[in-house]
Amino acid sequence: MRKFTLTIFIAMFVFVLAACSNASEETGKTDANEKANDSTESTTVEVTDAHGTVTVPVNPKNVVALDNRTFETLANWEVELSAVPKDVMTADSPYVTDESVQNIGNHREPNLETIAAVDPELVIVGQRFSGYYEDIKKLVPNAAVIDLNVDVSEEADKPGENLVNGLKDTTITLGQIFDKNKEAEQLTADFDQAIEDAKSAYNEADKVMSVIVSGGDIGFSAPHSGRVWGPMYDIFGWTPALEVDDSTTDHQGDEISVEAIAQSNPDWIFVLDRDAPISGVTDKVPAQDVIDEAPALQNTTAVSEANIIYAPEDTYLNESIQTYLELFENFTNTLSK
Repeated sequence: MRKFTLTIFIAMFVFVLAACSNASEETGKTDANEKANDSTESTTVEVTDAHGTVTVPVNPKNVVALDNRTFETLANWEVELSAVPKDVMTADSPYVTDESVQNIGNHREPNLETIAAVDPELVIVGQRFSGYYEDIKKLVPNAAVIDLNVDVSEEADKPGENLVNGLKDTTITLGQIFDKNKEAEQLTADFDQAIEDAKSAYNEADKVMSVIVSGGDIGFSAPHSGRVWGPMYDIFGWTPALEVDDSTTDHQGDEISVEAIAQSNPDWIFVLDRDAPISGVTDKVPAQDVIDEAPALQNTTAVSEANIIYAPEDTYLNESIQTYLELFENFTNTLSK
């Protein structure tokens, strides 16, 4: 009887072990399948650019970036790049100082063959290089090419809205591509908050003059259309101290006399130093010196009350969401003084 009982017990034990083994194998297969499915789902993402919908690899290798609204974000996320236009980037960018990153040059005479040479999976086009979009697509037919250009030209219907949405959309798109969704969402939330804070800090009765200083001269950055500053009149509801006909988006601003600026007597002057971040400019005159040494401006409300805000020094070459975030926070702190 004992032998019979022992036999039954052993048989049952073997059966349990076999069942556990089978269950373990099935679980292992299920886990492996789930991982495989997850991997498949995360290998590509569909993003919307200036031309439509593009399928882009997630965390691609051999990335080329040409849009100066993207460099600081990519650097902060430690995204490796194979080639960039170093000639129109700030000298302290980690991509400029890294000799392994190839130089495409500038947007006037770019060496597009460098893009083909690095055999990229992804090329990020935008701003200065948006005109080369079709050329680049033909040059690297196997790569995903996205154009993140934002229209804030004088022809744009809503330059302020376009700028805000463009910066946010670019950030979200980069987050999707490089698996940084949480970081992108936080960055855009901070950006939205900075806009609301700056709006609240501004007094609508105050007149604003925006200028670009280049080569020791003061250019007029017109409301709505002017380089960098123009769209902000829409974003913040600024009251212009002066408006002129046939204004442009010229990178040095429109010609205007210092006397005309003084006569408009702005309560605030916002200044972009175009030359500050450009290493090739040998005769730089700091924008602050130009404003301080303009006799006609000294009796304006803006100068006499020190109501002058300078854009971050690298703004002309680094129009990233971080740059605008810094500038908008500066608005809030200064306008609230």
